[in-house]
Amino acid sequence: MLIRHLPRDSALLREVQGEASEWSVTDHLLAHLADQLAEANWMFAVVNRDEDSEAPDYPQPVPRPGGPAPGPEDEPSSDRPGDGRSGDDLPSLREIHRFFA
Repeated sequence: MLIRHLPRDSALLREVQGEASEWSVTDHLLAHLADQLAEANWMFAVVNRDEDSEAPDYPQPVPRPGGPAPGPEDEPSSDRPGDGRSGDDLPSLREIHRFFA
């Protein structure tokens, strides 16, 4: 099981998972937290603005590897490489997204 415990910066993981291999679970959680904070600030600004002023633009999410954050309808098959498992028994990125969504 040498392949299962390769470091995130290994050439094999970079080839298989692309730039997603550079992001840890913590990085994804921080990006989600930043998105939620920006959305909360946007909601506060919308609710507390003057009636005559324009609403602020909705915040853009933090860019993630591979494009926008997956929604619950984008469930991949779990046998594909790069399904979010890090090799240890950590939750997948899909499970984390479902938890916070």
